[in-house]
Amino acid sequence: MRKKRWFKILIPVIVLYAILLGGLWSAMFQPPDKFGRVMSKMPVPAVFIVFPFKYMWLVARRGHLHVGDTAPNFSLQTIDKKSRVELSSFRGSRPIVLVFGSYT
Repeated sequence: MRKKRWFKILIPVIVLYAILLGGLWSAMFQPPDKFGRVMSKMPVPAVFIVFPFKYMWLVARRGHLHVGDTAPNFSLQTIDKKSRVELSSFRGSRPIVLVFGSYT
C-alpha cells in the first residue's frame, strides 16, 4: 500500500523534473537574448542546485572550433558607435588578439 502511494507522488515529480530539465536544455541552445529571458524567470538557486547546470552549459556551448581553425567572422560596433568593424577585414594583414571579459 505504501509503495503505491510513493509511486503516485514520485512519478509526477520525475516527469515534471524531466520536462523542466528538457526546457532548460533547449533554452541553452537559443541565442543569448532568448536564453537570458528564460533565466530571468527561473529561481537561480534552484537552477544551480537542482539541475546539473554547469555540465549542461559546457556541453551546450562547447562549439565546433579546433586548434588551427579560422575564427568565424563577426562585427562589433566601435566605442564611439559611429561604425562597425569586422574581424575578416584584418585577416592576412596582422595578428589579432581577442580578449573577452573584464580587465578591471
